[in-house]
Amino acid sequence: MIKEELIRLAFEAKKNAYAPYSHFHVGAAVLTEDNKIYTGCNIESASYTPTICAERTAISKAVSDGQRKIKIIAIVGDAGFTYPCGVCRQVIKEFGEDAIIIVAKSEKEYKEYSLEELLPYSFGPENLFNDKKME
Repeated sequence: MIKEELIRLAFEAKKNAYAPYSHFHVGAAVLTEDNKIYTGCNIESASYTPTICAERTAISKAVSDGQRKIKIIAIVGDAGFTYPCGVCRQVIKEFGEDAIIIVAKSEKEYKEYSLEELLPYSFGPENLFNDKKME
């Protein structure tokens, strides 16, 4: 099944995490609208703010390859169920508003969420424009 495959790939991606400061390794795998899979891991920086989460790494790889819509994202971490941070939830909104978000402990033990459940009252492109033309 595709969900278990995404979880497996997220665990594989987690092995590549660069986390020398937090020692918290995260992996993610996304399935795009075109049924392509992209993986990512967290990549830390000593100055912390440039650190990028696994979810955003995977989505960035998909977007840089021309993909604009994700259908499913699977997220795994070092400790139990690892949920996407607020910034990642916002990026998921941009490219996967209707995506299934999977957080997993293993290929068999996982939970599924909609973006609305994890990011209610979100801000998106629809909030930037009203019915007046931009001048």
